[in-house]
Order: sequence, then structure tokens, then C-alpha cells
Amino acid sequence: MRETFREWAENLETFVLEVIFEQRRDFKANVTRGLLFGGSKAFTVIVKLRRWLYNVRILRDKTLGVQVIAVGNLTVGGTGKTPVVEKFARELRDAGRNVAILSRGYRSKPKPFHEWLTNKILFREDATPPRVVSDGKSLLLDSEMAGDEPYMLASNLKDVVVLVDKDRVKAGRYAIEKFGCDTLLLDDGFQYWDLQGRRHDVVLIDRQQPFGNEHLLPRGTLREPPSHLARAQTIFITKSDGKTAELRERIAKFNSDAAIIECVHHPLYLEDVFTAERFELNILQKRKVASLSGIAQPESFEQSLAKLGAELVYSKRFADHHRFSQQEVLNAINRSKKRQAEVIITTQKDAVRFPKIDRRDLTILFMRVEIKIVSGANDFQDCVRKICFR
Repeated sequence: MRETFREWAENLETFVLEVIFEQRRDFKANVTRGLLFGGSKAFTVIVKLRRWLYNVRILRDKTLGVQVIAVGNLTVGGTGKTPVVEKFARELRDAGRNVAILSRGYRSKPKPFHEWLTNKILFREDATPPRVVSDGKSLLLDSEMAGDEPYMLASNLKDVVVLVDKDRVKAGRYAIEKFGCDTLLLDDGFQYWDLQGRRHDVVLIDRQQPFGNEHLLPRGTLREPPSHLARAQTIFITKSDGKTAELRERIAKFNSDAAIIECVHHPLYLEDVFTAERFELNILQKRKVASLSGIAQPESFEQSLAKLGAELVYSKRFADHHRFSQQEVLNAINRSKKRQAEVIITTQKDAVRFPKIDRRDLTILFMRVEIKIVSGANDFQDCVRKICFR
């Protein structure tokens, strides 16, 4: 039943995305676009009203007396946020800060429905402690309980606490009291306004699709209008190709004071999904490969394989955050072999959602990437110093 619902939800998500980006133009798609456009107008009013309520202090934010860095996007998914969060956490940790990453755990396993319903009916505050993905020493949860991104961050980072809870004020308080953290890093936190205090807002903009199709949800992928860039102190342009003059001009119309840093996703090595054996990137040169992914923008990942000299002979894409079944992986192996692929490549974010499989006719590797700053390195170091010595 759960798998059927998940499949239905992913099919609906795929259909809506095709409608949003006008890849479908039939009658059903046109009607849906009209309905989504009306929803977008209503959503815009709600976003602006909510921001106004915080500005006039009708809705109250909270402060915990520690440094807060919120890393997020204006759009939904696909900007490469997780590697940027990892880079900030690593730099702040190396500078002597005791860092906790606070995530809402998107698509992590929810708490039992009866508990959630009881709390809502009785207006009872949820006293359940946050899920501890990592205590800074050990990885304590799997990806299903933690969510893809928190699990990946906890796997890649040592000496960094990773907590999951929708209430990040509660999670932040827990990080301070239980682990002595003095720096809270909000993963996907630009729209989380409940936690303020000594806060530094970092916004990521994808060079390839800076503001989606310019519409707010649900007609587009914007979570809030581009004018809200004015709140940011630091702006990352991700997937940069250096040709960003026009984008920088547009950013300056909304925010001329923020430091602008350009970066790319830089491949480090390949790793076997099941054995953890590592390989150099040059093993892909002149080899026939297949790709298997469930991410927001698979095109960028597939293009990176070509840049490494691989010949992509087969690709299979699933919806973002798709949790793979054993049969799906075996089907991908069989079809890749028919196309004479020598290896299957996936992303690290996908690899954490792979099941164990009984046979491995083809090696399946994931690509480990990190953020490489190509412009604004001094601005990034200044940003870290200001956070550390504020």
C-alpha cells in the first residue's frame, strides 16, 4: 500500500513538473496550468502576509544566544545546497566552532500518525526530542529515518552534530544543551524565520535556472519572490560557467550589498555503493557507462559524466528523493548490460537510498563531489571569519 502511494505521488510530481515547465501542452496540461496559476497568486499573498506578520512582530521569532547560519534557496530543489552546507560546516569546524546542522529531514520517516493527530487536537507541544543522525562521533540513523541530505552530511562530516526536527528552535536548544554547540547551521533554512538572533542568511542561485520559470509555487518553483533576496548577506551562484554578468546585474537590483560567490560541483572520486572501494575519476575515460538517478536536475549529473570522458549509453531517471527497490536496480542493471555499459554511475545522494541486491552483474559506483569556489574565495573566507569572531 505504501509503495503504491509512493509511486502515485512520484507520477503526480512528474506530471506537475512537466506542466510547470510546459513540456506538456495537451488539454489536461493546459487546464492544470490555469489552476496552478490561480494557486500561485494565492501563495504569493500568503508568503507576503507571513513576512509582514514577522516584520510587525505579530508572529514572534526566537533567539538562542548562539550564531545561526541559514543556507537555502529561493526555488525548490536542484541548486546543489547540500555540498554548500557541508563546506560551511567543515570550514566553521576547522575554525574552532562547535557546529550542529539542523535539518527538517525532508521525506524522512514520519512519526506515527496517531501521535501527530493527538498533539494537534490537544494543542500540545511536541516534546519528542529531535532525531540524532550524528552526535559528532558516530552515525546513528539510516537514510530512511534521517532523510537523504542529513544522512549524507553526517556520513561526510566528522565532529559535526546533525539533528532532524521540523521545529528547529527545539532542535537548536537540544544541540546547545546536550552537545554544547555554539553554531547552528540551518539546512534549507532561508524560509525558516522562527529562529533569528545572530543570524547570517546564505542564498543559493542556480546559474542554469536562477528563478525557475519566474512563477511562485505551485505554478512555478519559486518559494518566494526574487525581491526577497534583499534579506541575504551572502549569495552563492552554483554551477557557474563564469558567464554570470547578466545574472549579477539582476541580483544587484534586489541586493547590492551581499557578497557574491561563484562555485561549481567538483568531482573528487568514485566509490562502490556496496563495498566502499574507491576509484580514480580517470577510470571513466572512453568507457561506456549508464547513469541511474533520482534527483531534481539529473541533466547536470549526466553532463558531468561526459566531461570526465565517459560515453553515456543509457540513463534512467526517477523522481527526486526516490527510494529504489531491488527490482528497479536489477532492471537498470539488465538494461545497462543490453546497451553494453561497463559500469553504472549514480550520485551519493541516490546511493544512500539503494537497497541491498542479490546479484551485481555490473559495478555500481557513486560520484563523490564537493563545492569548488571559482570566484569570490576571499569573500567566502571573510564570511567565515565574521561568523566565527562576531
